[in-house]
Amino acid sequence: MKQKFSKTEAEEKITEFFSDIKRKTPEDVKKIKKLAMSKNIKLGDKRKLFCKKCLSPHGNSSIKINDGFITINCGNCSYKNRWKLKKEIDFGLHSHDDGCC
Repeated sequence: MKQKFSKTEAEEKITEFFSDIKRKTPEDVKKIKKLAMSKNIKLGDKRKLFCKKCLSPHGNSSIKINDGFITINCGNCSYKNRWKLKKEIDFGLHSHDDGCC
C-alpha cells in the first residue's frame, strides 16, 4: 500500500535523499522526482546532481566550465548536461577553509 505524505514530509524526505545522493540508483532518483512532481515541489539546484537522461548521480562525470556555461558529461550515458552559470552552484563538494589541505 502506498504511503501518503504531506507536503512538508515530502520536502523533508527529498532533502534527506539528496544529502547522500552518491549511493542512490537511477530508480531511486526516479521515485523521488515523481514524489516532488506529485506534491508540486521544485528541486532547484538539486536537479543538477543527476543526469537528465539516465537519472544516475554524477559520480564519475567530467565537469567543464566554458563561456559562462557548465557542462557535465555523464559517466554512464555520455550525455552532455549543460547549464548557464549565473551564480554559485552547490554540488555537495566542501572546501577546507581552515587553511589545511
